[in-house]
Amino acid sequence: MYLSHLYLNNFKNYTEAELDFCPRINCFIGNNGSGKTNLLDAVHYLSFTKSYFGAADRENIRYGQEFFSLNGRYAGEEIEMEVNLVQRKGQRKILKCNQKEYDRMSDHVGRIPLIMISPQDQELIYGGSELRRRFLDSVIAQFSRPYLENLIRYNRTLEQRNRLLKQDSIDAALIEVFDAQLCEYGNLIFAERQAFVERFVPVFRNYYNLIAGSGEEAGLAYRSQLQDRPFDRMLAETAQKDRFLQYTSAGTHKDDLQLLLDGHPIRQCGSQGQQKSYLLALRLSQLHCIADIRHTCPILLLDDIFDKLDHERVTRLMTVVGTENFGQVFLSDTHHGRVRELFAQHASDHRIFRIEKAVPLLIE
Repeated sequence: MYLSHLYLNNFKNYTEAELDFCPRINCFIGNNGSGKTNLLDAVHYLSFTKSYFGAADRENIRYGQEFFSLNGRYAGEEIEMEVNLVQRKGQRKILKCNQKEYDRMSDHVGRIPLIMISPQDQELIYGGSELRRRFLDSVIAQFSRPYLENLIRYNRTLEQRNRLLKQDSIDAALIEVFDAQLCEYGNLIFAERQAFVERFVPVFRNYYNLIAGSGEEAGLAYRSQLQDRPFDRMLAETAQKDRFLQYTSAGTHKDDLQLLLDGHPIRQCGSQGQQKSYLLALRLSQLHCIADIRHTCPILLLDDIFDKLDHERVTRLMTVVGTENFGQVFLSDTHHGRVRELFAQHASDHRIFRIEKAVPLLIE
């Protein structure tokens, strides 16, 4: 399935825009600040119902306007789909698929698989564990509806337990109820995360070698407190500590991924080029695993990824994504000449749009 048509109204710096895409590679060329990344984020919105960059929905309404709307039409061998999303100031977000409104935004997640690669991915290396957990969750939730439901229930229970811990008088019976629920959902989350990482690591190492072209060994290690002791025992051991801290200090919400190169943390030993190759391999492996399980290739968004890669690594990357094993690709860049040179070397069905002051123009 691929995005054939996109319409934006009052989204970020766009007053209005309408674009038709090809099923393979679509490029947005323009200066920084022209609106290239905003188009990619609009495509991300239609899959995940939210911005890739974490901004609140109301912040994506064009300045001085009362709403934004996005419309995407998708085509495939056996399916056609239309997705409409509208956010008005002071009102709840409305999402429809084929004119039918969703009761919950989470019911749409996974219906249109998508992977985005951007400079912000650097935070996976240098940021906190929450970002790496979000990476794990974003992969698994796109092919496992039970995982997403368990994650939603776990987070809701965690919020309720933390709220109770902040009260002067704590209901011990209610704490027990929350503990039982955390154990139920958390153990399921832990098991699925652990199984996924075991499946993911060999794929990831292969993609790293394809992009980096070196003898380095890239690795991932899943770390969870549940690997050391059962969840219920852990909650019992930290009960007094949690009352003092007024939040839940142990659980799957503390899980992390160690990002390794030759057995060492890549944040300490990896060069800029190695780190970029590592992050690209992470995302391409994410795409590969979702495609393998879902039997449909996710849409791939590449935002300004060429700036820190040398020509050889860029060539290897385009060789990988240019194969028929990959589905629709959107990429942004500031250099038209660089993009044209890539297509001269790797012939593929493509369209190139020049973006100037939030106005897209098809030029090739």
